[in-house]
Amino acid sequence: MHVLGVVLLLGNITVSSIWKLYADGTRDPKIIGFAQRLVTTTDWFFTLWGILLLMIGGYGAAWVAGLDVLRDDWIVWSEVMFGLSGAIWLFVLVPIQIKQARMARGFSASGAIPDAYWRLGRLWIACGLVATVPLIVATWLMVRKGW
Repeated sequence: MHVLGVVLLLGNITVSSIWKLYADGTRDPKIIGFAQRLVTTTDWFFTLWGILLLMIGGYGAAWVAGLDVLRDDWIVWSEVMFGLSGAIWLFVLVPIQIKQARMARGFSASGAIPDAYWRLGRLWIACGLVATVPLIVATWLMVRKGW
């Protein structure tokens, strides 16, 4: 369950960013609008379920193994990294996605993509990369512990 959560979470953030980059690269309002809807939809579905599975599976495995999630350093640092990434996602990336989705609904019909969309897109990619680093660190800590 824990590994499935990691796969869903990391897989979706990777695929979503690639979809968005390629769609934005077309500069076609209809393609961008469609991709933006998909990014938002899949982000909520796969990311949310990935997070839930990751947490339930991780804490369940720790409990079964008798690990202390508040004292074992590798678990604590993984939780810190996960929390940091989650905060960036929740307080920066989701609001940007919501703004861009609203803009995309408007411009996919009118054809005029506002400059604000492009600025938000660059910020979304930059913050998304920053938010991915702690997830990779947490994954490395989990894998390394298994050695």
